[in-house]
Amino acid sequence: MTDANIRIPEEAKDRLAAIAAAEGLSLRAYLARLAETLLTPAERVERAEEARVALKAWNGYAPTETEEQVLDSELDQRLARVTVL
Repeated sequence: MTDANIRIPEEAKDRLAAIAAAEGLSLRAYLARLAETLLTPAERVERAEEARVALKAWNGYAPTETEEQVLDSELDQRLARVTVL
């Protein structure tokens, strides 16, 4: 396994180190675990398509592109309200 050096603000490093320590992990182990659990944009697209196929097979749900855009917009608005609170 090779190591990599990354440059981030000191505050971000300290925050990540504190989170890692609270979980009983080194910063290195925490970042490795984090990298394993996050999805790449391509993986998110693939999972979304798999979900659409499963929903259509299960109950016939097949929103149009316009319906998806409306739902995405509504979700964005709800998330914006939550992050403001």
